[in-house]
Amino acid sequence: VQLQASGGGQVQAGGSLRLSCTASSTVFTIDTMAWYRQAPGNQRELVASIRKDGSTNSGDSVKGRFTISRDNAKNTVYLQMNTLKPEDTAIYYCYVEYRYRGYWGKGTLVTVSS
Repeated sequence: VQLQASGGGQVQAGGSLRLSCTASSTVFTIDTMAWYRQAPGNQRELVASIRKDGSTNSGDSVKGRFTISRDNAKNTVYLQMNTLKPEDTAIYYCYVEYRYRGYWGKGTLVTVSS
């Protein structure tokens, strides 16, 4: 499974961005789709995940600000990021689980200036 992410960029604090990640065609529906992020000097952390049944999970630092969604027909996962803060600055990585294997996409940089 190959992943292609887009939507990163630079925004001022309080602004919004939407990330997208599209997976290559699969025979079965992808099990879990997620976004992780890694800031300089920090470990990679889960931002949000969504299972194929639509159930979601998100990190405490983004609850109420970020929303994850998916379009199974397009094999695409989205991350709507609102009320961005400088501490949201990081490289954001798309991750999927398919048939008991995990796949990472190349990161997309999000920079939030104060």
